[in-house]
Amino acid sequence: MTVAHSTIVGAATPAISTTSTSTTTSTTLTTATAATSTLACATNLVSTWSLTRVVRETIVVSAQGSSLASLTQAARQGYGGFLLFGTSAPAALPATLRSLARLEPARTAPMVMTDDEGGGIIRFPALVGTWPWAQIMGATMTPAQITRQAQRVGAAMAHAGLNVDLAPVADVDGRAQYPGGANPDGLRSFGGSPARVGVDVVAFARGLTSAHVLAVVKHFPGLGGATGNTDVAPAATLPWSTLRHGGLAPFRAAIAAGVTAVMMSNATVPGLSTLPAGLSPAVVSYLRHDLGFGGLIMTDALSAVAVSARHLSVAQASVAALVAGVNQVLNGNPASPALALQTASLTTASVVAAVSDGRLTRARLVDDAAHVLVATNPHPCGG
Repeated sequence: MTVAHSTIVGAATPAISTTSTSTTTSTTLTTATAATSTLACATNLVSTWSLTRVVRETIVVSAQGSSLASLTQAARQGYGGFLLFGTSAPAALPATLRSLARLEPARTAPMVMTDDEGGGIIRFPALVGTWPWAQIMGATMTPAQITRQAQRVGAAMAHAGLNVDLAPVADVDGRAQYPGGANPDGLRSFGGSPARVGVDVVAFARGLTSAHVLAVVKHFPGLGGATGNTDVAPAATLPWSTLRHGGLAPFRAAIAAGVTAVMMSNATVPGLSTLPAGLSPAVVSYLRHDLGFGGLIMTDALSAVAVSARHLSVAQASVAALVAGVNQVLNGNPASPALALQTASLTTASVVAAVSDGRLTRARLVDDAAHVLVATNPHPCGG
């Protein structure tokens, strides 16, 4: 994205800006008012849906890029998001992805997402191209060059029918290591300086946004220096006192710049929460209230070992995350299309049951679904 005042698709918080302080204040107030109005409109719309339809809007269905039938089936059922895995894609994938909005019951654009970070983490390179790891970008490119690179990435994603990138990584980690079981970040991070990582994260998000692709900043409150990779084992972040004076800086910068989606981590946070961050009311509340983030909050994959080690199924963890204050729940790479749809169905049933037994309210879920809806539908009520 270029640009000062470029509007984030469905922004629920101020648009990313590069203007002077006085201009930014005025623009922020105007944009925030418009975003509040958009969210209110979406809330009114979602409140007319059945409870099952509302719940499905908060759930992301995972799929291999080759599983076109499962994508169309899930869209007809009204799920609000799709997370694609794989490296090769059938020729029909872009057309299928662009057709999903027509299949959705409300004819709204679902969130169609992948992890396109750079380096070794790029889905469907034949469709979106290749570019360096974040750490290489941070070491060799200016922020303006990073923005232009992300513009090209976003344009290619949009052409392929993708409207959400689960990037950039805002974790602070200066180690030139490939990510693995011992270190979830390494080359995925823009570097070891919190201030510089913040600048580069905003630059990458700015580029995506200018191409009308939603940037998702991750993994709050920061996995840099974590004890391990939550995909394969339980892990903890650096102590909360340390994160507050370092690792949180890129997230603060992104929020101040107007980024509108943040992914939680699955790590515990010593000194703040013994629960995985995405299941923790304390961690989610800090993001929402202490940092003043008004946009979309999503989990990391709830099939991760850091979650399943607590004897929680994806469905159970999804309920816990929504109770904690998250708006949208994700699952990992599915073993089969049938299992992905089954997991989504079980999650729906579990969340509906949580309303029946009082753990969640319909009003809370309507608010969650409205946050999901505006993320990729800037005018949900027309106009």
